[in-house]
Amino acid sequence: MVADLELLSQHGCFGGVQRFYQHASKEIGLPMRFSVFLPPQAKIDAAGGQVPALLYLAGLTCTEETFATKAGAQRLAAELGLALVAPDTSPRGANLPGEADSWDFGLAAGFYLDATQAPWATHYRMESYIVQELLGVVTKALPIDAQRMGLFGHSMGGHGALTLALRHPGVFKSLSAFAPICAPMDCPWGQKAFTGYLGADRSTWGPHDASRLMAGQGKPPYPRGILIDQGLDDKFLANQLNPETFEAACAVVGQPLLLRQHTGYDHGYYFIASFVADHLVHHAQQLAA
Repeated sequence: MVADLELLSQHGCFGGVQRFYQHASKEIGLPMRFSVFLPPQAKIDAAGGQVPALLYLAGLTCTEETFATKAGAQRLAAELGLALVAPDTSPRGANLPGEADSWDFGLAAGFYLDATQAPWATHYRMESYIVQELLGVVTKALPIDAQRMGLFGHSMGGHGALTLALRHPGVFKSLSAFAPICAPMDCPWGQKAFTGYLGADRSTWGPHDASRLMAGQGKPPYPRGILIDQGLDDKFLANQLNPETFEAACAVVGQPLLLRQHTGYDHGYYFIASFVADHLVHHAQQLAA
C-alpha cells in the first residue's frame, strides 16, 4: 500500500467495492481525497487481476463523492470490468483570502491546471496532482492497469478532461465529456479562472484552452473518436460552454468527434446519469486489451 494512503470508508457495490481514500499530496501540499470503484474483476488481494480504469473529473462545487453517489455508473462498470476513479476538484484548507467566497464559478475551484499567480500557486496544482501524482498512487496501490486509462469529466471537469488529454499525449487512451467548458478563453468562467490563476497575459491561457489545443494538433490525437454529450436545456450552454468551437477545431485536424445534443436535458447529474452508460461503453471499447 502507498504510504499515507488512508482508507476512509468502503462499501460493497454490484459485486465490487466502492472506496473513499485520503492521502497527503506532495503536489498540493495538503490532504487530498478521491473515490475508487473497483469492479469484481479486480483482484484486490492478489497479484495480477489489473483492470482498465476511467478517471472522472467533476465540476465546480463537486467533491470526490459526487460522481460515485449521483451518476449511477457502478452497475455497468461492474459488468464491463472498469474501475472508476474520481478525485476531489480542488485543494481544501489552503485558507487563502477570499477562497471561501469564491465558489461562484471562478477561483477556489481548481480548474485542473497549475496556478502560477500568488496566492494560488503554492497549493493550486491540480494538473500536476492528477497526472504526476494521483495516477501513480492509484496504479501502485490498486489493481488498475496504468496502460489502460481513460479520461472523462463534466463542466469544469469536462474542460479538465479535454485539456489534460491533449496536454499529456499517450497517458489517456480514451476521452469523453459531459457539457464541457470547451473554449474557456472565450467565456466568463474561463476568463475569471485564467486571470486569477495564470495572470492577465492571455498568451499563457491558450495551452489550457481545449479548442485551441485541438486546433494546434498535427494529427488526430484520438483517431477512434471523442464523445461529448450536451443538454440543450443547459442554462450555461449559450454563454459558457461553446461546444461548436471545439467541434470546429476537431474538423480542422480531422479528429473524429461525436457531439450529441439532447433536448430537455440541463447541466446537472440527472443529465449525466441518463447518458453515462454510453460513455462507459465508449471507453471500454477503446481500452479493450
